[in-house]
Amino acid sequence: MNIYICGQKHFGAEAFTALLNAGHRIVGVSSPAANKEGNTDRLKAVAEANNVPWMKSGLLNENTIPDNVDLIVTAHSHDFVRAPTRAKTTYGAIGYHPSLLPLHRGKDAIIWTIQMGDKVTGGTVYWLDEVMDGGPIAAQEHVFVLPGDTPESLWKRDLAPLGIRLLTEVCNDIAGGKIVKIVQNESIATVEPSIKK
Repeated sequence: MNIYICGQKHFGAEAFTALLNAGHRIVGVSSPAANKEGNTDRLKAVAEANNVPWMKSGLLNENTIPDNVDLIVTAHSHDFVRAPTRAKTTYGAIGYHPSLLPLHRGKDAIIWTIQMGDKVTGGTVYWLDEVMDGGPIAAQEHVFVLPGDTPESLWKRDLAPLGIRLLTEVCNDIAGGKIVKIVQNESIATVEPSIKK
């Protein structure tokens, strides 16, 4: 399957490698050029090492997406992939969110999970639509929040590895003709603001 990845950092690079190792073809990548320290973004670096075309985050749209993309995968991406862009692909776009959607929609889900004292959280692969973190669920799995967990420890130990596994499984399923779309229950949805605000 031809996959375009929007993402960044370690998680984006890990998703790139996992999907490539699963037999998919990565046809393009969008990421920041560099991190806060000025070093090349990890997803950009792995794309360049594999001769995959790179584009700066924020520039992907229906006019810039390559031809013959089957699926867009967002992996730690803050770009909003709009409907006209998704419509240029065979299947659309999926992303990973580190919560049990529809709970904790928003970019700081793990921080809010810890601050609200949740004992159980998880990860969700969902289909992107016009509602932030609101599209149908493709796969979801829970993990436990351990005493003393920080957002960083929970992410590194459980939520990041879970995300890589679920994204890979869903991509493999789609390539094999299995498409799961479970509508989120809006009656229990929560949206938290950016922690910086």
